[in-house]
Amino acid sequence: MADVRSRNEIVANDGVTYVTFGANSLKHVINQADVGRELIVKCYDSNSAFTDTTLNQIIQYITTSHGSAGTGDSAFTVAAIGTADGSAFVSGTTDTVFLRVQGTGDLTVGTADQSISGVTVSIEAIFAPAK
Repeated sequence: MADVRSRNEIVANDGVTYVTFGANSLKHVINQADVGRELIVKCYDSNSAFTDTTLNQIIQYITTSHGSAGTGDSAFTVAAIGTADGSAFVSGTTDTVFLRVQGTGDLTVGTADQSISGVTVSIEAIFAPAK
């Protein structure tokens, strides 16, 4: 089979080569779809007793704007809730939960867990549109 990475991609009808496929093959770039920013937020309960109520408090914080316009956190949308091993969340048993949240502004999760004893909230990954 031919190695297609060395083939040229011809875009125009006049035969002008605009992109060489091989030049861009197997390269990784930071990019995101059209959802603005997407964050992976880790919620860890050192008491090994995450409850629905505790998780709802964190979600309430993340989905609410804080501060005045132009300062503070923006409200994000929770797009998914999951665990590291893909198992179901069990209230009172699960100790680590991941949230996939989407938004366009800033999110500082450091205060999301201030009133919850033993819980740590951190941003594990940020996906944003390429600039």
